[in-house]
Amino acid sequence: MALGTNHVTTTTAANFIPEIWSDEIAAAYKKNLVAANLIKKMSFKGKKGDTVHIPVPTRGSASAKAASTQVTLIAATEGVVDISINKHYEYSRLIEDIVEAQALSSMRQFYTDDAGYALAKQIDGDIIRLGRLANGGSTGARYGSAFIGGDGTTAFDYTANTNTGNASALTDAAIRRTIQRLDDSDVPMDGRFFIIPPSSRNTLMGLARYTEQAFVGEAGSGNTIRNGEVGNLYGMGVFVSSNADSASATAAYPDSGTAIARVCLMGHKDSFALVEQVGIRSQTQYKQEYLGTLFTADTLYGVGELRDYGAVALVVPA
Repeated sequence: MALGTNHVTTTTAANFIPEIWSDEIAAAYKKNLVAANLIKKMSFKGKKGDTVHIPVPTRGSASAKAASTQVTLIAATEGVVDISINKHYEYSRLIEDIVEAQALSSMRQFYTDDAGYALAKQIDGDIIRLGRLANGGSTGARYGSAFIGGDGTTAFDYTANTNTGNASALTDAAIRRTIQRLDDSDVPMDGRFFIIPPSSRNTLMGLARYTEQAFVGEAGSGNTIRNGEVGNLYGMGVFVSSNADSASATAAYPDSGTAIARVCLMGHKDSFALVEQVGIRSQTQYKQEYLGTLFTADTLYGVGELRDYGAVALVVPA
């Protein structure tokens, strides 16, 4: 005997099926990452502990082989970098039942996009601020080991011009000088990146060398346009980010004081590392005492510098 067609389907049972937040927030998170996609990323998911020890080997050199002699043995005490997993950030909203009943379904899409953006911005910011450590720098906001964007040679001085700094607009000469610094440090060409603030993108658009096809490349010629990438300069991807770091006249950390400049960061993917212990996730829980649903997205991670001379900071006007 036929059972009929009155089946319980996803349509008739729609009110009993929980909304799916995780896929939406993961997509938004990945879409908004810039710096995290450019450096070494390590997964520590499912593992216990609060510190990751990363071996940093020392480069060896070739030895001449003389006839009838043994080979020259190379031995070095290899270094190690410790990265603390100490950054736990969350994004939460309590959505009351009346809002759930009356609001458009697009509200959920906004919240998941906003959560993904907020967490991606936090991670990118922590990575970009590692540029303060490059070339023997410190965690402070002064960028004492950076150079100015005008020539790539003059040291940034936050005390100049009555503590407004001596930052200057990015030039082609500074870009080439910074590339040379990486070359002189034997930093591989493959895997380099250049992160700039929006103001420096405006400057680059006025440089003939940047707008020439020879450097930017023709549309469809193989240039990869990824999360903020605006072109390719001297074989290096250029990424614009409003999350580019700021320099101030104070060395305090976390940052305090008024920003007096912005920072461009040129480096190699092996300069910094991101270790994820809890990847981006979302959870919902009904809170009867509030007659609402608590939505929380969070992530647990750590960042650290791997190679001190693998990145260079250029300071430009704010």
